Amino acid sequence: MSDNAKSRAATLAHLRSADFAKGDPIPLPLIMASIFHAPGDATGFDQYGRFSNPTWHAVEHALGHLEDAQCVAFPSGMAAISAAFFALLKSGDRILLPSDGYHTTRALAERFLKPLGVAYDVRPTASILDGGFAGYRLVFVESPSNPRLDICDITAVAKAVHAQGGTLIVDNTTMTPFGQRPLDLGADILISADTKAINGHSDVLFGHVASRNPDIVARVKDWRETAGGIPGPFEAWLVHRGLETLEVRFDRMCSSAETIARRLKDHRAVSGLRFPGLEGDASHNLARAQMERFGFLISFELASEEQAEAFIDGCPLIEAATSFGGVHTSAERRSKRGDAVPPGFVRLAIGCEPVEELWQAIETSLDKIGA
Repeated sequence: MSDNAKSRAATLAHLRSADFAKGDPIPLPLIMASIFHAPGDATGFDQYGRFSNPTWHAVEHALGHLEDAQCVAFPSGMAAISAAFFALLKSGDRILLPSDGYHTTRALAERFLKPLGVAYDVRPTASILDGGFAGYRLVFVESPSNPRLDICDITAVAKAVHAQGGTLIVDNTTMTPFGQRPLDLGADILISADTKAINGHSDVLFGHVASRNPDIVARVKDWRETAGGIPGPFEAWLVHRGLETLEVRFDRMCSSAETIARRLKDHRAVSGLRFPGLEGDASHNLARAQMERFGFLISFELASEEQAEAFIDGCPLIEAATSFGGVHTSAERRSKRGDAVPPGFVRLAIGCEPVEELWQAIETSLDKIGA
């Protein structure tokens, strides 16, 4: 981890202490309120729950500390993506999306943006630079892509998009602020589904938009307030709690993933292994240049749908689940979610279990299906 990341991690849990009065609670209080005392001119104060909430402020402050940017919180990752699109786009605009990224982003464009006059095209993440970006109001990338874990050169994409007058959004869900920093690499907007590793306990839906452009932040906040896509204070409180252990959890997950990926590479039942931290991976050199860690997601193929399901169901330290980033290791056969992958394709999300015990359970399950 870089020195800047260490500094951010060290000070994260102490952000509120500068304003402490004697007797104040050190953990963040949960404020469940839809209305606030607001006599006279209440400008600058909390007034109504759709406009603001002190618990939101705290989690946005913590996220902003990690992103080194203004952050706007939302009740899910898709709510954050939707807010960025609807706040910035108008009829007649054209956008570019990853063909191999999270499928719901493309569904949003097809079902809701397209009928409003916003056209879209798709390209694979690894070749997103091919063809240039002329005519695109907005370019959306997901790097690493989910679920295949392809990577694009964010700095190069940002320069090319800006040269054509466009705006670049990067979905950084899989990496968190401790694994990759797209705003430092030139992105205009960062999106994250904090449901995943940032919260880290698989008990809340949440998301955020981050930007260093005040106009973008103002428009996204205006969309949230007007459309009402607001996070609940309890959800914000849970995410704030999760953030305080993010660096520890993420470090464990990434370190374990590096160990397990190397061992999976040598297993006879596994093919098509992808993990940016592997020296032979197609994305490795670029990952080393632009990522601070290699992440905790691993993808690979087993011989059939039946083998993939048997592997997941037969491993006592893997939960069969569609999300990732929790303290527990989880896996899913992604073709059943509509991704364009082989039937035996598995996305494995490494959790916080001790690595040797986790590997023993994974190896035993693989050995059974490969026998």
